Amino acid sequence: MKKYPGTKFEQKVWNYLKTIPKGKIKTYKQVAIGIKNPKSARAVANACAKNPYAPKIPCHRVIRSDGGLGGYSGRGGIRQKLKLLRLEKVPI
Repeated sequence: MKKYPGTKFEQKVWNYLKTIPKGKIKTYKQVAIGIKNPKSARAVANACAKNPYAPKIPCHRVIRSDGGLGGYSGRGGIRQKLKLLRLEKVPI
């Protein structure tokens, strides 16, 4: 597990995000379950928002449970998130 500057929890989330394959998406809740913290979907969203390595660490592949895009910490904001997902052929 590679260490990135951030809290232990943020590092756990960011390392998990790197396992989401190109062209696939997960919800914040699915990520929370994936890191064995099933009640931490909001904390996962906050960790994604603090991701200084976007899009290298692909937080753009995480969306809300209702299908909404959520936010995007990378340059270009939500428009860039949508563009990245479309480039990966995610049906959004």
